[in-house]
Amino acid sequence: MNEILVAKDIVKRFGEYTALNKVSIAVPKGSIFGLLGPNGAGKTTLIRIINQITLPDEGLVSLDGAPLRPDHIKDIGYLPEERGLYKSMKVGEQALYLAQLKGLTKAQAKEKLRYWFKKFEITDWWDKKVQELSKGMAQKIQFIVTVMHEPKLLIFDEPFSGFDPINANRIKDEILELRDKGATVIFSTHRMESVEELCDHIALIHKSNKILDGKLIDIQREYRTNTYEIGLLSDQKEEVLKKLNETFEVSEATFKTINDELKLNIRVSPNTSANQLLNQLMPYGQLTHFVEVIPSVSDIFIQTVQNN
Repeated sequence: MNEILVAKDIVKRFGEYTALNKVSIAVPKGSIFGLLGPNGAGKTTLIRIINQITLPDEGLVSLDGAPLRPDHIKDIGYLPEERGLYKSMKVGEQALYLAQLKGLTKAQAKEKLRYWFKKFEITDWWDKKVQELSKGMAQKIQFIVTVMHEPKLLIFDEPFSGFDPINANRIKDEILELRDKGATVIFSTHRMESVEELCDHIALIHKSNKILDGKLIDIQREYRTNTYEIGLLSDQKEEVLKKLNETFEVSEATFKTINDELKLNIRVSPNTSANQLLNQLMPYGQLTHFVEVIPSVSDIFIQTVQNN
């Protein structure tokens, strides 16, 4: 079995409102799975069902091949978008308490916390109260208590919220390291650039329905437009544009450059190779830039939502 988590035909209603309408996902082991969608799409409801905070009205969820049970809580680490630390408690006291809720003994929890506090260089925060910490500092504590019991499945809902760019990169590196050590990650965010950097698979939920699902690279191939971004230094720009427009779909490109070249997007037919396009461009000047325009997750997200 290659999936650690399978949710099949999940339905959840709140009165007359259907939050999830027969949504199914299968999360491969050892992957980072992006769960995407606009606000109100149903992502958080699905995450809460996986964490057994609420129950589905219909459908089944299984973890590692077994129907989801209450004791599976020890196998899941959940970092919610709305953080939940007790502000008046001391950091160390609270971290120990939360670790023991996940099944660690007090001795095991102290050992794990010693490791993570040293790794994040925050050992002097142990006796501080949470209310004394900045939002980013509190986020680090919440991240630690989410991962410290080494769960099989980690669920991060907007994990970079509140972090400056340096600490956001540090958390990103920690997520990748956890994945490399065997954890599986479900990652929900509005930061599409983070999805491109981290995710192997994605699912897109819109208006309570799943409308896109699969390997990220396969989805990008499906949405590719056979468009190339080119920069060409030439003293015959008008002639070049005339010739190119006779054969291809040409539009202005906007990438940054230090040269005064033609900057164009050239869309070719599916049976035209990059080498063929290069051969047609070379006689007209010096190529300074040539790259296929790969559809971004943001572009795919917007296009798919608008189409639905």
